[in-house]
Amino acid sequence: MILDIFFPNRCINCNRIIDADLLVCNLCFDQIHFTHFNYFGDSQIKEKCKLLFPVENTFALMQFEEENLSRKIIHELKYRSREKAGKVLADWTTERLDFKGEKPDLLVSVPLHPKKVKERGYNQLHIFTEELSKFYNIPFDHTLIKRNHYSKAQALKDKQHRQETENTFSITQNISGKHVLLIDDVFTTGNTLATIAWEILNAGNNKISVLIMAIDE
Repeated sequence: MILDIFFPNRCINCNRIIDADLLVCNLCFDQIHFTHFNYFGDSQIKEKCKLLFPVENTFALMQFEEENLSRKIIHELKYRSREKAGKVLADWTTERLDFKGEKPDLLVSVPLHPKKVKERGYNQLHIFTEELSKFYNIPFDHTLIKRNHYSKAQALKDKQHRQETENTFSITQNISGKHVLLIDDVFTTGNTLATIAWEILNAGNNKISVLIMAIDE
């Protein structure tokens, strides 16, 4: 395409020209700190979740360390209109996550407030969730959880404010007897996930597992 000639896709880390469906070049790919967590086993994210709500299984794709490439990838997805990064991250996830015949019943991603969706133009988790849904053949629901309050981006808050549960959520429909996989981009304090998890747990005889793009130390 003409646009590819005049505006070629470039690695977000070193600026090399790369294929249109990639985020980073092969050399920079080796700099991504994947977690290698076991979805069914103990891990750093599972221990953190267990302090906040009952959790079945957990998985984090990458480490979200200061100044590392994983952080840059997430920021491209969230703040620089690189919505297609969600598909790339989903591909990396499916290469590393095997449910081993124990798939969850439903995929639910953390919602944005409608005002935030309008500002950003998309929810950065939707393509990621939808790609996982297609690969694993698990239904998703983008409307099960509603965010009731608008707030500035988590990345713009200081740590104390992130620890406060300023954004409350509500469940929009009856759900019971389901194993729900909650999906978010970055796990910091876990308060957002905990708030949503309790909404789902309190709605009926449900179970919660967690999938995170990156875990912040």
